Amino acid sequence: MAVGGTGRLALLRKAAGHTQKTFVTDFTHEASRLNIAASVSVRQLRRWESEEPSPLPHPGQQIVLEAMFGIPISEMGFAVPPHRLSLAAPISNPGTVKRRTFVADVGALVAAPLSGIGPGARIGTADLTRLRTRVDDLYQTDHTTGSVPAMAQARRIENEIGNALGVSSYTSRIGRELHSMLAALYSHQAWYGYDGGRLAEGRTACMEALAAAQMIDDPLRQISVLEILALIAVKAGRTWEAASAVESAYRLARQAGAGPTVHLVIALREANVATHNGDLSGARRALSRAVSHQSRMDTDTEVPPWAKFVGPFEVDYATADLYLRGGRPRKALPFLRAATRGMGSDLARNSASYRAKLAHVLLAAGEVDEACAEMTTVIRASGRISSPRLTDRIHDFQSAAGQMKSRVARDCAMRIRETRQEGSP
Repeated sequence: MAVGGTGRLALLRKAAGHTQKTFVTDFTHEASRLNIAASVSVRQLRRWESEEPSPLPHPGQQIVLEAMFGIPISEMGFAVPPHRLSLAAPISNPGTVKRRTFVADVGALVAAPLSGIGPGARIGTADLTRLRTRVDDLYQTDHTTGSVPAMAQARRIENEIGNALGVSSYTSRIGRELHSMLAALYSHQAWYGYDGGRLAEGRTACMEALAAAQMIDDPLRQISVLEILALIAVKAGRTWEAASAVESAYRLARQAGAGPTVHLVIALREANVATHNGDLSGARRALSRAVSHQSRMDTDTEVPPWAKFVGPFEVDYATADLYLRGGRPRKALPFLRAATRGMGSDLARNSASYRAKLAHVLLAAGEVDEACAEMTTVIRASGRISSPRLTDRIHDFQSAAGQMKSRVARDCAMRIRETRQEGSP
């Protein structure tokens, strides 16, 4: 059954996921972004959606409504006089009025897959929802199967969003969401570069992510990029850059009023930088701050997705690094054991990587049987995980074990070699 009058406006509002109250709030934000003195009340919105004939929005309200939905108000069910009609023509055409461009047959385009959208097509709320789900799924892909398949998936999504931003029509709100997702994708790719040892590639992705996050003024996303940049810079020997990234992250966190979880991530990166520099007293101070933030994580009301991975096991792991840097591997072992056992089963890639490091330290400490038992667990899990960093750790353990006099160690090295050969194409 066709919907006449401004019942169409109610359908559009609901399709965008708004109640009448949240729509009024979003309307106010959109008007502010457009620098237009326009507002609407819940009462007025109800009149627009229910009365026949409905009161015509004034010109300022018209601009905001058309920006929010990406269609002329005539397609929202309002009776619009000819002089108020918005043009449906490319704004670059010579001789036409430079006004908002709209696309006809919006409903059909919203239902189309994003990858099929061509020049002039409109990006709608349904497209955003599908894209956001796919971007969020990258965390699961990376944690369960590794950075290699996650990178391939991220690049496909990046191409689709880049195409949409370049040739499609969308409201300012939807454009901001697309740029936000692009920033998230670059952040993911920066991490994959770090995990894969492609440090220059990861750093480039960090710069792209920072630019995208700054464009939409998203300080929390900038922090997520800076914490990855700190890791990459440490690995590349650019310790000054790593320290600067940490300081910038702290500044943004203060400005944004970030909670203890975000501050915990930054403190851990600060500890990582100090440990790498041999500043063990600085690393201890950073870890003390990390413990304080960790104890208050349950007070966080909102945690960004990129920070949800962090937990007590990360603090234990960083503490173990501190002891290893100080030449005290046996003091590090309890913390490494606690880190591997305190990690959730959904973090398969991290779990295998942590266990591989534990196996290395155990081997160096002469705990050969336990080291080989840990590495056996890693090998069993690694067949489902494609992570260059994990592969390197397994290879290093194999080399070290193969050179030992212990028969247990040499047998373990042989099993690793055979398993890797069986898994080779």
